[in-house]
Amino acid sequence: MAAIRGRLAARALAPGDRLPSIRRFATTMKVSPSTVVEAYDRLAAEGLIRARQGSGFYVTGGGLPPLALTQAASPQELAVDPFWVSRQSLDAEPGALKPGCGWLPPDWMPDEALRRGFRALARADGAILTDYGGTRGASVLRRLLLGRFAEAGLAVAPEQLMLTGSGTQALDLICRFLLRPGDAVLVDDPCYFNFQALLRAHQVRVLSVPYTPSGPDITAFETVVAAERPRLYLTNSGLHNPTGAGLSPQAAFRVLSAAAANDMIIVEDDIFADFEPESSSRLAALDGLERVIRIGSFSKTLSAATRCGYIAARSDWIEGLVDLQVATNFGGPSPVSTELLAGVLAGGSYRKHMEELHRRLAQARREVAARLETLGIRPWLMPRGGFYLWCRLPEGIDSAELAQLAVMQGVVLAPGNVFSVAQTAGSFMRFNVAQSRDPRVIEVLRQAMATMRQQGRPAAARD
Repeated sequence: MAAIRGRLAARALAPGDRLPSIRRFATTMKVSPSTVVEAYDRLAAEGLIRARQGSGFYVTGGGLPPLALTQAASPQELAVDPFWVSRQSLDAEPGALKPGCGWLPPDWMPDEALRRGFRALARADGAILTDYGGTRGASVLRRLLLGRFAEAGLAVAPEQLMLTGSGTQALDLICRFLLRPGDAVLVDDPCYFNFQALLRAHQVRVLSVPYTPSGPDITAFETVVAAERPRLYLTNSGLHNPTGAGLSPQAAFRVLSAAAANDMIIVEDDIFADFEPESSSRLAALDGLERVIRIGSFSKTLSAATRCGYIAARSDWIEGLVDLQVATNFGGPSPVSTELLAGVLAGGSYRKHMEELHRRLAQARREVAARLETLGIRPWLMPRGGFYLWCRLPEGIDSAELAQLAVMQGVVLAPGNVFSVAQTAGSFMRFNVAQSRDPRVIEVLRQAMATMRQQGRPAAARD
């Protein structure tokens, strides 16, 4: 009961959400199914949840505790939810393997270019090292971004761009600016797990639409947008996270048409743009920033330690977002971060760095896919770029249980349902190919799957 209350307080479970099945939660808590049944019955008696005949238990919304984004640290009480992979990846012990994390290894990043940048900062004007950042962020980095947008076919005026403390902060500012508790927000299924975590923190109603190799399922998309009229649609157009898929021109046209017909705003997270060998369709470029907001950052390509993101949107929205950033952060991102990133991006080393990443990642995708194939783990599709493989597990293997077994062996995985609002991806796993090269990853997967199969056999067969 305490574990469920913790999830409710963290908004990992929101009104209308289905609770984990009795069998699955019994496995998570390492108790008997009858114990879970009793706990659920008691919570139902308190009015926190209710049973639906033949469907399971659901959150009612009555008597929800105050929002709390932290939970007890006991492994038995840590739910495999949208916070789980983040917690395990960020707090992993030194030497842990992290095929489920969302960043590249240190030796894949432009270490020398960053060191040169820091040496240059040491000789820079003292204000860069001591002062607050301007409300829109450093002009030198904004000019560089405007040039990069223009090369990609997106015309952005200076007053339509602001820098933020990170890509996540960019999305948080947009949610604060445009959403109110109870608003509906549409996401892809599957989608980046922290989208769900952040949206639940804003106490909105999260809807989902299935994602296909060419974009959202358009028929389902048009149906849910017309019926629910969500305030926002949040997506990755290029190298979709976690699937690696791309948005087709036909799907992009219908997405924009549905948004216009139903007064819906689109937030396009373009953080993986530079990993594409050739750029695919972008909603912001097709729309011209009328009802599409583009966000991004440099955490994946340059440094997650030097945080900086951006928002490109209508100028009147940027004005409001700038004021909101002043209210919540007293200015834009650190001048140290923005000057460092501008120095790296302005030099020729960044282009060479990305060319090398494209080559190394293409090889890693092939090699890791081949190794996973030996275990019966197969990619849903082979992406054109990036570092994710969205893979289907062999029949009978639940990704959450597999992740829990693996983390006990020092391997952090990203199970499918943390990406799925509808909880339909239990047989999928996201692999970061750059973080999956160590042979121990395959060995731990092999052993954990063997353990699951052994535990899943009938008692008579085990005897």
